[in-house]
Amino acid sequence: MDFKLFKEMLKRILLVIFTAFAMACQATPKPLQHVEGIPNIKPDEKQSLVCRQIVTLVENYSYKKVAINDSISSLILDKYIKALDPYRNYFLASDIQEFEQFRTMLDDAFRVGDLSIPFYIFNVYSKRYNETLNYAMAHIKDKYNFNQQDTYVFDRANMPWVTSVAALNDIWKRKVKYELINLRLAGGTTEAKNAESLTKRYQNLKLQSSKLNNQDVFQVIMDAFTGTIDPHTNYFNPANASEFNEQMSRSIEGIGAYLQSVNDVLKIAEVTPGGPAYKSKLLHAGDRIIAVAQETGDFEDIIGWRLDNAVAKIKGPKGTKVRLKIIPVGHDMSSKPVIVEITREKIVMEDQSAKKEVKTIKSNGKPYKIGIISVPAFYVDAKAAIAGETNYKSTTRDVKLLIDTLKDKDKVDAIVMDLRANGGGSLLEAINLTGLFIDKGPVVQVKDVKGEIEVDSDENAGVAWNGPFGVLVDRATASASEIFAGAIQDYGRGIIIGTQTYGKGTVQQPIDLNKLVNPSILERLASIAKRNTTATGKKKVNGDTDVQLGQINLTIGKFYRVNGSSTQHKGVMPDITLPSFYPMDKIGEDTEPSALPWDEVQKSNFIAVADLATIRTELSKLHEARMENSLDYKILIQDIADMKKRNLETSVTLNENKLKAERDSLEVKSLEKVNKLRATRGLAPVKKGDKIKKEESFDFLEDETLKVMADYIQLKPVV
Repeated sequence: MDFKLFKEMLKRILLVIFTAFAMACQATPKPLQHVEGIPNIKPDEKQSLVCRQIVTLVENYSYKKVAINDSISSLILDKYIKALDPYRNYFLASDIQEFEQFRTMLDDAFRVGDLSIPFYIFNVYSKRYNETLNYAMAHIKDKYNFNQQDTYVFDRANMPWVTSVAALNDIWKRKVKYELINLRLAGGTTEAKNAESLTKRYQNLKLQSSKLNNQDVFQVIMDAFTGTIDPHTNYFNPANASEFNEQMSRSIEGIGAYLQSVNDVLKIAEVTPGGPAYKSKLLHAGDRIIAVAQETGDFEDIIGWRLDNAVAKIKGPKGTKVRLKIIPVGHDMSSKPVIVEITREKIVMEDQSAKKEVKTIKSNGKPYKIGIISVPAFYVDAKAAIAGETNYKSTTRDVKLLIDTLKDKDKVDAIVMDLRANGGGSLLEAINLTGLFIDKGPVVQVKDVKGEIEVDSDENAGVAWNGPFGVLVDRATASASEIFAGAIQDYGRGIIIGTQTYGKGTVQQPIDLNKLVNPSILERLASIAKRNTTATGKKKVNGDTDVQLGQINLTIGKFYRVNGSSTQHKGVMPDITLPSFYPMDKIGEDTEPSALPWDEVQKSNFIAVADLATIRTELSKLHEARMENSLDYKILIQDIADMKKRNLETSVTLNENKLKAERDSLEVKSLEKVNKLRATRGLAPVKKGDKIKKEESFDFLEDETLKVMADYIQLKPVV
């Protein structure tokens, strides 16, 4: 969301950063300590520049305005080490002790763009990583006794760091043994085949590790930095920024194909129907792409490239052309490649957009048709909207069309908005979507860095749907989704069903870091990158001389409902509570150490559509009565309890027969539960290995939501 205040702040940011970076751009990071035995990854001047930018933005313009000091440095160090080695399987205690000297140094280092410390730590990690994989591969063919009463600790997060290489090797030998047992239990044909499969697995891990570059390392470093400040202030390197913005717009510009890397070769996994590759009839699933060229210029061999680098070469602005050398599906890799030319287009990701379905539920002998609209995110193609395109992609536009169909064609009695696992997105879309269900009025209040409150309202008169309405939420429902659900609840416009939501009530502003830097500095960095490319003789695989600094989503405000309550930390409490698959003590804003607290502001001037207090009470009674006699509910509660118990486990037996017996027992119990539930629906029992048909699958939470809506219709709320 663009605030007037933030625009003023941007002007001040530019002045501060132009001056600071003009002076600091000559600063040279300290020489890295070299880690013997591996190729050392080093930071570059772009990353040094970005690091200084982020320090300036966080200290001066974030909502929290945190001073980057020794205390913050200590937290960053711990978070960074945990991100690299969360289960303590690689670093030695001596490594951790060595890193202690850096505990209060990162704040001063980041302020001047010195990244030598975290890159050194990563290189130590990389060395340990490769050493452990080498040891593991060397012991795959050892003779193991699979009848021993022994265990493998797979979660060492709360255990001491290992003090010796011998002790670390013992952990990895147990890991190898455990994975060999898994292969045996999965039906591995011979010991030799199992050893070969496991060796290939570790070789692939080493191969992927060898492809890591300084952008990957820098991303982890900045994640630790920004995550220490605030869970939702995030830096995105150029590749991740592009992916983030594509997800927000639900569109990409390219050839329309899903790609995957198989044995270092880029393979077409799927051709998008209606896309340029599909319409050309020149590309098919299974084809392998071995080289890429633009409309003019030479082909670049992409065998062995990282997937993201290869994809970046194939993507491009709509209307431009890309040439591909392919080995058609079914042909040997030694075959002569075929050259195809595809004109790129804008491709809308319909499979990730809002969808509808209609279900009929019987209640008290009467059938009710209920439309379910599943909304995966609050997306908008802002670029297309600004450009004046008439059919730009957005959540509100998509949902409006679905509502029209449900109302005029399907003739539904009620609508449910399914926001489960919807992590949010565009605040403007949350406001506009709310406007489809209320006539006019405030939707959300936003407090900025100065403590001033802005009330954002739906200004469009009229509603798209005025009938019975419900919103299905869960613990992963967050941010813009919570604004929508909270507004529907406050206005009395519908019933909220599910679990307490995530509690992400902060506002982020995306900032293109390139726009904060003097063009002359970018030119100098481009010149350095070009010289380095020429000097090393390396091919440019990701636009080396095109200086992109990435994007930061900076927390600049806090959300409040129209009733004055913040959605931060507490989220939205449902009217009708359903069990949560997600562990409430592990997922949610209230589990984040750096999260902002809950508070409230003055209630905004809004007029509720209806008072649903009495109806909520009646609906709860009917729901609870159903749960007392519901086998689905009882089994779900037991499954959640079993899952919590399993989540507390940190080790597993290395006795093959015992492990097999445990798994067989779980499988038998699971099959018994499935067949009990199938019997209640008049379905035939299934046996081990049977595939359950899609039309026979069952979503208990959705089903109970439909029953709640049927009750809601019959209670005839006054709207």
